[in-house]
Amino acid sequence: MEMKLQCIIIDDEPLARKGLKEYIADIDFLNCAGEFDTPLKATSLLRNGNIQLLFLDIQMPRITGIDFLRTLPHPPPVIFTTAYPQYAIDGYELNALDYLVKPISFDRFLKATLKAREYYELREKNRMDPPTVSAEYFFIKADNK
Repeated sequence: MEMKLQCIIIDDEPLARKGLKEYIADIDFLNCAGEFDTPLKATSLLRNGNIQLLFLDIQMPRITGIDFLRTLPHPPPVIFTTAYPQYAIDGYELNALDYLVKPISFDRFLKATLKAREYYELREKNRMDPPTVSAEYFFIKADNK
């Protein structure tokens, strides 16, 4: 059985949260573990829960999604969901998996979530397949060359 990625939504707009939650429900490898209207309400779950994917709005009252993400010591992979395309560079500097501009189409949402699934599949494969050492070649460094 395929693992479901535990994800949360942080967005101050109720309709945006509702739409994302409906999209998540339609994708068999995602499970919505929570939704929050402010980043601060999600802090405990992010620090203590097993959250594997974060859907994060950028423009929110009190703290932006970008500033909030910078406060997390070990954030999960993030897909930014925002109406403001001008923040894309900031998002990618924080290693976002993707950057979705509202209104978000289902096919674009699916493409972003497939990146998340691929990220975890590759991580699992690398964990299970340790690198092999070949005895056919070896290099010797001499005289700083």
